[in-house]
Amino acid sequence: MATQTTAERARKPRRDERRVVSNIVRGSIGNLIEWYDWYAYTAFSVYFASVFFPSGDQTAQLLNTAAVFAVGFLMRPIGGWILGRYADRRGRRAALTLSVTLMAAGSLIVALTPSYGSIGVAAPVLLVTARLLQGLSVGGEYSTSATYMSEVASPGRRGYYSSFQYVTLIAGQLTALGLQIVLQQVLSPAQMESWGWRIAFVVGAAGAVVVLWLRRGMDESESFQRAASEGEEEHSGPARGSLRLLLSYPRQCLVVVGLTMGGTLFFYTYTTYLQKFMVNTSGIAKPTAAWINFFALLVFVVLQPVMGLLSDRVGRRPLLIAFGVLGTVVVVPSLTLLSHTSDPVYAFLLMVVPLTVSSLYTSISAVVKAELFPTSIRALGVGLPYALTVAVFGGTAEYVALWFKNAGHENWYFYYVTACVLISLLVYIRMRETSEASPLDEGVSGSRG
Repeated sequence: MATQTTAERARKPRRDERRVVSNIVRGSIGNLIEWYDWYAYTAFSVYFASVFFPSGDQTAQLLNTAAVFAVGFLMRPIGGWILGRYADRRGRRAALTLSVTLMAAGSLIVALTPSYGSIGVAAPVLLVTARLLQGLSVGGEYSTSATYMSEVASPGRRGYYSSFQYVTLIAGQLTALGLQIVLQQVLSPAQMESWGWRIAFVVGAAGAVVVLWLRRGMDESESFQRAASEGEEEHSGPARGSLRLLLSYPRQCLVVVGLTMGGTLFFYTYTTYLQKFMVNTSGIAKPTAAWINFFALLVFVVLQPVMGLLSDRVGRRPLLIAFGVLGTVVVVPSLTLLSHTSDPVYAFLLMVVPLTVSSLYTSISAVVKAELFPTSIRALGVGLPYALTVAVFGGTAEYVALWFKNAGHENWYFYYVTACVLISLLVYIRMRETSEASPLDEGVSGSRG
């Protein structure tokens, strides 16, 4: 009997670990589809810019699509607020299911909207509507998935498991780029610009149906179940997931804003804008630029769990400081050199080096934010200040870059990115190590202020 009990005890950690992995996989695949839909817009905008907007030069049309891209980001704070509040009150699983439904609706609208030549101004209006829905979805998806994955992860391996949020985030972009490359091989440029780009959005909407089924099988996080059963905060203070409760954590909110500002601008510069930069500034052919981006992002995705695991060993703060230091150094030379080359191998290297630097931030950004807040306000605390910062800096990255280019001062954008990373570096230096004595470990509210 004793032998059986010992064997059962030995099997239990393995079963628990398998359950953790199962939940991480289910949450991650949903995250992949969400971000595939989000990035399909920027990946295929070089083809559909002329479909939704009046004829003009390429930079002007790309400015229009970049403006719509930025508008989608303006909805992310609202999504972070609505779905973050919903997740803190009704559960992480329910919020994740709702977010992927909204994303599917947005993708279908883009796929089915007729051209500007057919319905006039209604075409860009519908495009904006679709991006608003997708922005609402992504705003809630990031905060809720970051919260969920950090809560279900095994203690001591939280950095490693949480890094898979960016693994699947980048994998979503890789999937969009991979489909673009396939379509470029089987369709002519005229077909791609006429109707081929619509395939990407149909695929995204169909993938959401699979995600809805997968997310129904996810476990609710124990942290949320414990907080809900105890009625945490509701009997003696502000309600779970309320703005009033969030405002009682001002320092944590400011830390989220500060650590996100430089990281998100750097990330969107090298993962979404760079493909347009290669085509529009370096003069690299669209198919070649897609291949460069694909392989560079493939390297980037592999780095995420490596850096996440490293953060479990040495802490989060050293990685963030390393990103801040290297990020301020690499932006100007990498973009300057890239603007003067059309060599694919050289362009690839000039993309991979900054992406390696970015992985020091992206691999742990979700878990760092989650470790700042207690269960009762974690999804909203991660989501709202993060989404506001991303809307201001990440969402406008392409538009600001193209605006500087259109004004004849493209290199000013390089210094703008550098300055934002430098400001974040100052935050990293002053912030506390979040992996030690985190509310995630305590399961209680933690200290405020």
